[in-house]
This record gives sequence, C-alpha cells and structure tokens, in this order.
Amino acid sequence: MILAAFIVTALAALGLIAVSRTHRQMNSICIGEAAVFLGLEIWLLLSGQIPVLSLVLGNQYFFIDHLGLYEALIASIIFLLAAIYARGYVDNLLESRELGRGSLKLFYVAWAFLLALIVFAFFSDNLALFWIFTELTTVVSAILIAILYARDNIDAAIKYIFIASVSMLFSFVGLIFLFQISRSTFDPGTLNWTVLMQQAPAFPAGMMLAAFALLFIGFAAKSGIFPFHTWLPEAHVRAPSAVSALLSGVLLNVGIYGIIRIFALVHRTTAVSTVSILLLVFGLLTVGIAAISMLPQKKLKKLIAFSSIENMGLILVGLAIATPVAIFWTLFHVMAHSFTKAGLFFSAGILHRQYHSPLSADAVDDMHDVFRFQPVAAWGIILGGLAIIGMPLFPVFLSKLFILTQLFTVSLPALVLLLVLLFIAAASFGYYVISTFTQVSQPGPDAHDIVAYKTPAGMQWPIIILIVMIFILGTVFTSGETGFLNTIVAELMF
Repeated sequence: MILAAFIVTALAALGLIAVSRTHRQMNSICIGEAAVFLGLEIWLLLSGQIPVLSLVLGNQYFFIDHLGLYEALIASIIFLLAAIYARGYVDNLLESRELGRGSLKLFYVAWAFLLALIVFAFFSDNLALFWIFTELTTVVSAILIAILYARDNIDAAIKYIFIASVSMLFSFVGLIFLFQISRSTFDPGTLNWTVLMQQAPAFPAGMMLAAFALLFIGFAAKSGIFPFHTWLPEAHVRAPSAVSALLSGVLLNVGIYGIIRIFALVHRTTAVSTVSILLLVFGLLTVGIAAISMLPQKKLKKLIAFSSIENMGLILVGLAIATPVAIFWTLFHVMAHSFTKAGLFFSAGILHRQYHSPLSADAVDDMHDVFRFQPVAAWGIILGGLAIIGMPLFPVFLSKLFILTQLFTVSLPALVLLLVLLFIAAASFGYYVISTFTQVSQPGPDAHDIVAYKTPAGMQWPIIILIVMIFILGTVFTSGETGFLNTIVAELMF
C-alpha cells in the first residue's frame, strides 16, 4: 500500500496544479506533495519495515530498501525547502517578466512530476524501469531549465538532453548485455536488482565488465562525470536558482545511485578489480577538470556548478576503494554534498535577484556591499563554501577525511594527486568569495545606485535551515545514523 500512497499523492498534486489558477496555489501544492512524500518516508524509516519485500502494487518491479529510502529522503527534504524558496523567487521572476504567467502551470507541473519520477526511480527494483524513470527525469528537468524567456536557456536544455539521452542509449545496450548475462546463468533471465545480486557471483567477468562500461556511460553523463560533464555548468547557470538546487542536490544523485547499484553487482564478480581502477581514473579526472575549471571562474553559479562536478568525482573515488568504510563515507558524502549545494544555490539565487542587471548569464559578477544588501545570502555562501571545501565542523570534512584515509591504503600517488586537486578547488572557491565579498562601494554620487532587494522570508529560511542541518551533521553523529548507513553497506554486500 505504501507505493500506492506515493502514486496517489503524485497524481493528486498534478491534478490540483492543473486546475489551480494562482501562483500561490500551485506553489502550496508542490510544498504539500514534498511534505507528504517526506512524511511517508519518515514513517517507513520509523516503522522498521525496511526493506519492503512485498508491495501490493508493482510487486515485481519495485523494491524499497535502505539505500532507496536514503536517497528519497534527501530528495524530498530538498524539494520541500526548494518549493518554499520558490514562492518568493518565482514571484520575482514573474515581476521581472523572465517567466511568463502562461508558463507558470507548466513550471509547477514539471516540478511536481520531477519529484515523483526521482522517488520512483529510487524505489525501482527492475533496472529497466529505473532506466525509464531516469530518462524521463532528463526531459522534465530540461523543461525547468528552458522555462525562462531566454534563448540561452533553451540552448542549455537542448545540450543537456542531447548529452544525457545519447549517453543513456549506451546504458540501454548495457541493460541488454546484463539481461543476456542473467539469462545465460539462470532461467528465466531478469533485470531485477535483488535477484541479480543473488546470482552475481556466477556471472562471467568479461561480460560484466562490458555491461558495466556501457551502463557507466549513461549514468556518468547523468551525474556530470568527465568527459560527459559539459552540460552541467551551462544548465546550472541558465536554470532558475531554485531549479539549480534541485539539479545539483538531487538530480545528480540519480546517476550516482545507478552507478552504485551496478557496481554492487560487479563487486560480487571477479571483474571488480578492473572496474575499481576505471572508477578511480574517472574520479580523479573528474576532480581534476573541475578544479582546473574553477581557477579562472568569475561567475558564482558556474563556480558552484564546477564544485558539483568535483564532488561527483570524489564520490567515484570513494566507490573505487570499495571497502566498507569507504562506501560508508561515500554514502555520507552524497547527503552532505546535496544539502550543502542546495544551500549554496539558494544563496546564489538571492544575490542574482539583488544584482540582476550586471549578473546576466554571460557577465562577470559585479557584486559589492553584499553584507549590507543581503547578509543572509552572503553568510550562506561563506558558510556553504567552507562546508563544501571540507572545513571542520561541517559534514564534508568527515567524508573527505575518511575517503582520503582509505585511499592511502590503496594508492599513495593517487592520494597525493587528489589532495593537490582538492586544494586547487578549495583555493579557487576561497579566492572568489574573498575577492568578491570584500568589495565595498566608495562614497560618492553613485554609491546608492543599487536598491536592496527585499528578500522574502521564505527565501531566507531554507538557507538558514540547511546551514543548521549541515552543522549538526558535521558535529553530531548518532548511533541511529551510523546503523542506518551500515545497513546500506551491508545490503550492498560490500
């Protein structure tokens, strides 16, 4: 029945948005959908019924385990905060005529539909069904990117669709390979992950290596892994900031989730050593290209976008190590990155509203007096920046520390290289923030040209909530949290 509750909630949200007439009504429905999803997930978490082995609806194709629930919880929390943030943010888009009222209903239908697709993707046992949901998220999220009245937004959305969808065709071929492997090992064949995990030790290494390579291409493109990352900076910069938070904090996790699931299968075969090297190489290359690209950046949203690519590479490195400790902290890093990056994009959105004219998509950021005009957003960028580069008292510090410690046991040269790249990325972020946020207007006739944007409380509170959350995650570690992540590691059989 629990899956039916998610479906009914999603359909009700879409139906109510279709008959709604005002922005506030549509926004409230999206807030309600995310809140109900989150409530259902918390009930599942507290009920002790995970994994859900038998679903009344979709029993053959859906499965809710701790990993799927973990990802769904992260997604619902960010969607809830983003919907609250979007009320004031979209009001301003309407006032500035960047978003037409005729496109408002499409915007919120796509928003509500995207949350449902992502949650159902995380709850999919059948990998072909997961592939379908993942492809649909590409199309729906592209609508959210292209929704503004700007040709560049449409170009960014088309680029995103082209790279992600073409890459996902390789994953489709990989699924065919995987099905053939299962059919040659036991009859009948299947693409249900739970069954594949039981039979995986008998799978031939060569075929599994080929299947993983093909599947990796599609899921890597979805999560912004080098060399399929080129869509990500443009999409994040062009999209409304509320949408950028969803892209970075939630949508990238869909691709990483797919890689984790497939790598768990490979880990039970003799192909694991080769695949681990592949993951480590692509992880280091991804961190490297992101770090180098961050050096010359003079646009805040693009800097944050490349930081997302950097963190996706670090997650691949953690997976490549493949020890239980490394997997534990990789999973923790997924959560830490999602919450931190959502807060950064929320803050960047407020600054974009404040300095809208000089902050066009192609212009160099020209911000000054940020603490006078937008203190909450300024502190959101500073604290979020400290968090994402891995400073103590924040959760990314813990995950980076333990992933690096585990990497030391595998390869000292790889550790040294990764440390250098992480330092470059951190220095780039720090230099940008210091050089930009210390700019103060000089007294004179033009000193008061910019009028402070009256930031709605609904745009400020999500930032404050996320800062508090990441501070707690970085300083308080409960036995329940440890047990939950250890259970995921055990279910993945690492």
